[in-house]
Amino acid sequence: MMPMHPRLGAFRAALLTGWIVLSVAGLLYVHQKNIPAWAAIPIIAAFLVEYSFYLASGFEPARRWLHDHLSRPWLAVLLAVGAALPYLIYSIPTGAFHWTAFIVLCAMIAVVSFWYVALGPSIIADTLFLLLLAAIVLSHSFDHIYTSSAVKGMSILGHLMLIHTGALAALVLRGGEGMAFGFIPSQKELIIGVQYFFYFLPVGFPLALWLGVAHLNFTAGVLLWKTIAYFFGALWVTALSEEFFFRGLLQHWLTEWTSRPWLSLGAASILYGASHLGFRAFPNWKMAVIDSFLGCFCGLAFRKAGSIRASMVTHALVVTLWRTLFVS
Repeated sequence: MMPMHPRLGAFRAALLTGWIVLSVAGLLYVHQKNIPAWAAIPIIAAFLVEYSFYLASGFEPARRWLHDHLSRPWLAVLLAVGAALPYLIYSIPTGAFHWTAFIVLCAMIAVVSFWYVALGPSIIADTLFLLLLAAIVLSHSFDHIYTSSAVKGMSILGHLMLIHTGALAALVLRGGEGMAFGFIPSQKELIIGVQYFFYFLPVGFPLALWLGVAHLNFTAGVLLWKTIAYFFGALWVTALSEEFFFRGLLQHWLTEWTSRPWLSLGAASILYGASHLGFRAFPNWKMAVIDSFLGCFCGLAFRKAGSIRASMVTHALVVTLWRTLFVS
């Protein structure tokens, strides 16, 4: 029997803790929403399975174990199976399964999972990989694949799937370690992330007020538990995915290709802002401008720390403040 990597114990502890917390939270949610058990049980099970793969993508020892113990084709197979499994777990028992949706999902999964098995790292292959991920997100295809008559917003399951599949494909199959992809920032990363959050404040929020994108909300009470939930939700989902794509991949790769870090930072920031043109009403130029500035400060945090965990902190703090003190 091969010895387990010592730090995999932390992964197993996080896995067990997450299963317990998510199960309790899921049961409370379905009770509050009066969701029947026939729908609640498979949906909760699907999220628990997705959480397992999502967690593995953010733990470097788990990624290293996959790299050391699985060949590239078999790892791609594991990614594809792990991506499709949550959909099957919830959709078949609840009657939400559709062959057309499943075939489309499998096609997307196969392309992402086997991309770097078929193609080696190159400017063309990496650029097309970024475009592929962007196209999947911008097409809103998950809204039509992950459906349920009992629970709204099941498309989040697809977005989580794409994050962990894309991350493992880029980090393990391509060999893209070096951006410090993960969930828990170090003390240095936390300090840098907070630092650039405060740098953004006198620029971003006055600009948002001036453009009329948002206004201060003094009427609604700010609950501590909601603020904490907003922060960690943003840190581990929204910020993790967007910082991984725009800073960890796009900005990092542009710097490698051009050897011009400032040009790469500017291009990644502008493209990050442009990705928000469809926010609420297209074209939302005001939101694109504000998010371009946010992308710039997140990019600076990433450059200084050499880690997306620092830019994730900046990003998550901005989202948390926006959601608690502003109305857009």
